[in-house]
Amino acid sequence: MKVTALLPEEMINEVRKLSGGKNITESLQIALVDYIHRQRLRKAIKKLKGNPFEFTKGFNATGIRKANRE
Repeated sequence: MKVTALLPEEMINEVRKLSGGKNITESLQIALVDYIHRQRLRKAIKKLKGNPFEFTKGFNATGIRKANRE
């Protein structure tokens, strides 16, 4: 998709430098993918905080190893 955006030149230069992209388009793609991944991770962490994962009573690594060997 072709997009026209007015962005400060300093911002574009910083994104190009940090992303290591070959050109502005690749640099912006790298930056946007990174942003998307970070937002998804934040959302998952927030969800996990609201409903923390709990192990079953008596669950431990020794018991699992023993069960796997049997």
